[in-house]
Amino acid sequence: MNGLGGLNKSENGVVIGLVQLQLPSVVTPTDLKAQTDKIVAMVAKARRNLGTMDLVVFPEYALHGLSMDINPEIMCRIDGPEVAAFKKACVDNRIWGCFSIMELNPGGMPYNTGLIIDDQGEIRLNYRKMHPWVPVEPWEPGDFGVPVIEGPKGAKIALIICHDGMFPEMARECAYKGAEIMLRTAGYTAPIRESWRFTNQANAFQNLMITANVCMCGTDGSFDSMGEGMIVNFDGSVIAHGLTGRPDEIITAEVRPDLVREARIGWGVENNIYQLGHRAYTAVKGGAQDCPYTFMHDMVAGKYRLPWEDAVKVTDGTSCGFPAPTRTYGERFDKAAE
Repeated sequence: MNGLGGLNKSENGVVIGLVQLQLPSVVTPTDLKAQTDKIVAMVAKARRNLGTMDLVVFPEYALHGLSMDINPEIMCRIDGPEVAAFKKACVDNRIWGCFSIMELNPGGMPYNTGLIIDDQGEIRLNYRKMHPWVPVEPWEPGDFGVPVIEGPKGAKIALIICHDGMFPEMARECAYKGAEIMLRTAGYTAPIRESWRFTNQANAFQNLMITANVCMCGTDGSFDSMGEGMIVNFDGSVIAHGLTGRPDEIITAEVRPDLVREARIGWGVENNIYQLGHRAYTAVKGGAQDCPYTFMHDMVAGKYRLPWEDAVKVTDGTSCGFPAPTRTYGERFDKAAE
C-alpha cells in the first residue's frame, strides 16, 4: 500500500517525497549559491506537488555535485547561509526536509553531512557519513554515530548515506536504536543499480523497517546518476520506484510506521532483528543471548583483520588521485604535522 503515492493519506500515514534531483556541476561560490536556490525551489515544488507530503528528501551531493572538490570556498558550515536557506524553505512550505552538504572541517578533510530539518526550521538530525565510498571519496569518517529522531507523526527516523547502505550493520544499527523509517541518500551512478535495489530491499526486510532511498539523477557532462528513488516496505516489497530516470521527478508514497511497530511486536517467523539476540528460543528459554560472531569480538577489541588482509591491493585513495593519508583516525592535520 502506498496511498496512491500519498494522495489518500491515512490517519497514521507519513508521506515521503524523494527528489531525483538533476546532478549539478558546482565549482565556484556562485555555483553553490545557484544550486542552493535550486534546492529551495524544489522544496516549494514538493509542497505544491503534494499537499499531504510530510518529508521531502534530497539526495547526497544535491548541493555540491560529484566532483569530490574539497575547495574550502565551496564547503559549508552548519551555521552557514546554505543551511539557513534550507531552514527557511522548510518553514515557508510547512514541511520537513532532508538535505546534503559537504561540511568544512578545519582539522581534517570535510565531512559528508546529512541534515533533517523540521517544519519549524530546527535541525533535528545531524549525521556524518560513516563509510565514505573509498577509494573515490576523500571525506573524513563520521564521528556522530547513527542518530535516530522522532519525526512527523511520531515516526522514528534515521539517515544513512549512500555506501553506508552496503553494510548490513548500518541498517541494523538504525533499527536497533528504534528507527522505523531509514532514509538513504546517494549520488550513485548506473553501475551500482542492481546492488542499490537489492540492498534497499534487504535492509528493510532484515530489520522490519521502511527504507526510503534516492540518488541524484541525470548527467553533469561527466557523470551519470540514476535517480532510482525507492520506497520499500518493512516486508521487503517495493511500494514506489522511480524507474523513468527523469531528473527532478519527485517519487512519493505513504508509509505506515504503526504497521512496523505491529510487525516488530507480533511477528514470529522472520522477526530477524529480535531473533538475532534470542537464537533458537523454541529450544531454550529466551533463546541463546551470547555473541557467537568472531568479527564482532575482534572489532570491539580493535583486532578486526580479514584472513586475506595482507593481500588487499587498494588501501588508500592514491588510485583516485588523492595523496596517501598520514593522520590516524581522530588526529588533526596540525597535530599530524608535528
